[in-house]
Amino acid sequence: MRPEENELLTRVGRGTPGGELLRRYWHPIAATAELTGEKPIKAVKILDEELVVYRDTTGRYGMVGEHCPHRSASLAYGRVDEQGIRCPYHGWKFDAAGRCLERPAERSTAGIKHTAYPVQQRGGLLFVYMGPAPAPALPRWDVRAWEKGERWIERHSVLRCNWFQAMENSVDPSHLFWLHGRTAHLAKDIEHYDEEHEFSIFDYGVMKRRISGRGAASRADQHPLLFPNILRHVFKPGKTGKVMHNLQYRVPIDDTSTQVFMVLFSPDEAKRTPATGDAHFSFVSMMDENGQYRMDMVLAQDVMAWETQGPIVDRTHEHLGAADRGIVILRKLMRQQMDAVRDGQMPLGVKSAGDGEQVIELDVINERIGLARPQTEAAE
Repeated sequence: MRPEENELLTRVGRGTPGGELLRRYWHPIAATAELTGEKPIKAVKILDEELVVYRDTTGRYGMVGEHCPHRSASLAYGRVDEQGIRCPYHGWKFDAAGRCLERPAERSTAGIKHTAYPVQQRGGLLFVYMGPAPAPALPRWDVRAWEKGERWIERHSVLRCNWFQAMENSVDPSHLFWLHGRTAHLAKDIEHYDEEHEFSIFDYGVMKRRISGRGAASRADQHPLLFPNILRHVFKPGKTGKVMHNLQYRVPIDDTSTQVFMVLFSPDEAKRTPATGDAHFSFVSMMDENGQYRMDMVLAQDVMAWETQGPIVDRTHEHLGAADRGIVILRKLMRQQMDAVRDGQMPLGVKSAGDGEQVIELDVINERIGLARPQTEAAE
């Protein structure tokens, strides 16, 4: 890979090909549980833009630029009311559309418009859209839309690396045995590496399929990378024995740091979690109290691999092989979708706002944990 190609794949700022592509999608910015009546404002950096998300006193959400257009004081220390958010320095007030409602020391608010982006609440998370109007549909992924069971949200410690390193891992199945084999389900089933991998592009991203073992002992594991920055997965923790479906969002903060949100859902006929309501929330660190990777955790093992590649891995020095076919597919797909946005087209998986009501059930299976066919809520 040439250096300029590496730049193309990794830069997320406004005006860059990657940044413009990412701005055509909705991204999580916070759990709803993180904004309360006592703490209704949270500073957020996403796609190299400094913003604040807030909940006004009527319960509505908004997202505006962090720095007031008057003299750049931080709105993260401001106040909210039933109309919007007010700057702590000179009292300028803005609504969720960025309109200036008040300039107390001035006679007029004419000509003042602040950066603002639409926010939606879904499945215990707040999502922002930072691209051109009109905003597309916010996809109703199964894990976020199911209600027959228990859902909760995790925000993980910030990744100290570029977001694309995490996403390449999602189409790199050969790492599972070596990186996770002592802690994942493979430990008790396979004594040596013996896998076949298949990849296919579908309506929402790249479907990955792994076949482990041979003949009657073979087992299939199939789950997708939802383009551009989500992994849909399923597993069964040893402690509970319950099937856990999840969505892993890798949200670029800037070029060299990434925020991970994880939505988990455990089907259970005896429990209900509203798709539009709040969900349990927790923060999970990938480091122990000594600042070392928690290498007994599968997720922390991945973080170790991503971060030790460097803040932005230098792909000009890599040596790809047959096992890296999924990575090559993803890189080509990224370039194709950047070109589509440049040419004024909708990128992969983006639907108009009127097409976003149906729950998107994904063909996820994992025969090693007893999930031999895709799970749907209708089948529960």
